Amino acid sequence: MNERRSLLSRLALFLLTLPALAFVYFPILWLLSASFSTRAELLSVPIHWIPQHPTLKHYLDILAPGAASSEVSKTIGLTLINSLVVATAVTIVCLLLGSLAAYALVRVPFRHGQGLLVGILGTRMIPEISLVIPLFIIASSLRLIDTRAVLVITYLSFSLPFAIWLMAAFFQGVPMELEDAARIDGCTRLETLFRVVLPVSAPGLVSTALFVFLFAWDEFFFALIFTNSLAAKTVPVALAEFVGRYVTDINAMMAGGILAALPPVILAVVFQRFIVSGLTAGAVKG
Repeated sequence: MNERRSLLSRLALFLLTLPALAFVYFPILWLLSASFSTRAELLSVPIHWIPQHPTLKHYLDILAPGAASSEVSKTIGLTLINSLVVATAVTIVCLLLGSLAAYALVRVPFRHGQGLLVGILGTRMIPEISLVIPLFIIASSLRLIDTRAVLVITYLSFSLPFAIWLMAAFFQGVPMELEDAARIDGCTRLETLFRVVLPVSAPGLVSTALFVFLFAWDEFFFALIFTNSLAAKTVPVALAEFVGRYVTDINAMMAGGILAALPPVILAVVFQRFIVSGLTAGAVKG
């Protein structure tokens, strides 16, 4: 009787999760299907959920654009490189500066240290639109508009506070005995950080790097405001440009969306356990 009840409860739980799974995965599956469909199939009635004549043309137009490709689809490859460069630079800076700041806030005793940590996290909650005008004025005065550098700097305004807060949560979990032993052996605080704390907190560093990279990769608003040419334009802005005033290149947009989603999806799958540990550390210790 108990086994039957347990089986029914698992079946009911599975049936309840089906609508949630459909809600999450249906748009992704439709995006994938549409990227391999022809425009005629995509606009046909009734809708062809599975392409009857699958084609790689839209991917080829983006990755190796020819004369027949639209001007918008030719930009995806370049903007993917821009996004990769900007997101990687932001991640490296956040790990370097964030680890130093987080360690100082957690281990160096000074007045109102905890309050300062909360204040740093609070800056992450400021809406981007509140910062865009002062940041634009500063960037314009420094002649950084439409460069990758301005994106790195502006992205740090919301990525660095988050990185400090998350790494502080991991550093708090490092046993003080390890640091005391290193100090007894003659290590300075900086040497203790790089030789003891960071190696022990490697899962936290990977988790922080993943979150920061994903934030920078997906950011749209600042990239839209601060860039206007292929010199610095990122892939979220390029995808938005597929929607024109008179025509929308639907198939190329779908193919570009798949290509843009691949790097974060691969990172999330490979380092899934670090993402989970990062969320847990932030929720319990932060």
